[in-house]
Amino acid sequence: MAANALATVFSILILSLTPVFPATFTFVNQCGHTVWPGLLSNAGTPQLPTTGFPLNSGDSLPVPVPPSWSGRMWGRTLCSLDPDTGRFACLTGDCGSGAIECAGGGAAPPATLAEFTLDGAGGLDFYDVSLVDGYNLPMLVAPRGGSGGNCTITGCAADLNAACPAEQKAAGGGACRSACEAFGDPKYCCSGEYATPDTCRPSVYSEAFKSACPRAYSYAYDDGTSTFTCASADYVVTFCPTPSTSEKASEEVSSSALLVSNGGDLRHKPIHYCRILAIFVAAAMFAVMAV
Repeated sequence: MAANALATVFSILILSLTPVFPATFTFVNQCGHTVWPGLLSNAGTPQLPTTGFPLNSGDSLPVPVPPSWSGRMWGRTLCSLDPDTGRFACLTGDCGSGAIECAGGGAAPPATLAEFTLDGAGGLDFYDVSLVDGYNLPMLVAPRGGSGGNCTITGCAADLNAACPAEQKAAGGGACRSACEAFGDPKYCCSGEYATPDTCRPSVYSEAFKSACPRAYSYAYDDGTSTFTCASADYVVTFCPTPSTSEKASEEVSSSALLVSNGGDLRHKPIHYCRILAIFVAAAMFAVMAV
């Protein structure tokens, strides 16, 4: 895994120096455990320099993003490497690649998702945090340096796992399933005869998600209060913003995330640019010696 991590850091550093990457997504882990972010580009959109990496508790990592990129990001948890098969797997958010890099694989539900379309209609970035596929981690998205549109912090800072009904708890208790996944009923999945905004309405289950996280998508047609727009921004994606157990806590977290979005105190270990540069130099020297 050390070689994979080195390759990821090396790729990110090289590509971050290239001017065709106008936006940066900084991933911040405020959880008390390691999170393995996963990244998936939509079909026909430019690929990212990494599709998955480990992020230790208290650490941050910037990832450059190409122009007009669209896709999704999420956090994988409770991951391990099988010593016999060498296969990497996660209890929540697993992308099925068998490796730290997701390589085109998406998150297995339930998982909290951040979704982006950069430089969309009117030159605006469109972004949201979605619980439509369930929930596994608190997550906030904060724009930094952007303007215009509805350019504000969004996400879900509440701990929905603690309040998850028994029938929606995922195996192992590390995530909370959506009503669609838990019950398979078309009225919860917005499918079949319920596949339009007029026929698919909020349920008691989606409303519970919405009550805890008012700015996050709670079901498929929850657009009005859940989609945000911004122009020419970078974004900070924070896992487990602290504290994260109540509506009052969500407001406090928003203030903390605003500090992050404005370049203020991250309240965790700073981005280790020197360490990344040192790794880059060591890798370059190794490559020269190997020739």
